[in-house]
Amino acid sequence: MLELEEWCYHAYENTKLYKEQTKRLHDAPLKGPKEFQVGDRVLLYKSRLKLFPGKLRSRWSGPFTVTQVFSYGMIEIANPQTKPFKVNGHRLKLYWDLRSNDSLLLSL
Repeated sequence: MLELEEWCYHAYENTKLYKEQTKRLHDAPLKGPKEFQVGDRVLLYKSRLKLFPGKLRSRWSGPFTVTQVFSYGMIEIANPQTKPFKVNGHRLKLYWDLRSNDSLLLSL
């Protein structure tokens, strides 16, 4: 009977170690929440694109400028053609304007 309890204890310990290792491997590539500052230029994800299939369409619209950052990931954005509106930070990504970067040279 003691041998059976010992086997159960070792099995329990092994599963606990396996779960911890699996969680560590799963969480390693995950990034933290996105941090945006006022004045950042961002792109907005088009969630309505799924209604109209088109694999060559851009999934992002913009660029927009961050005008205000609220708590809980809410961000107010605007561009010159629209008035400011609020979106969730998960729908945004930073915009990198390659045309303004003079130090980037492409040679073929």
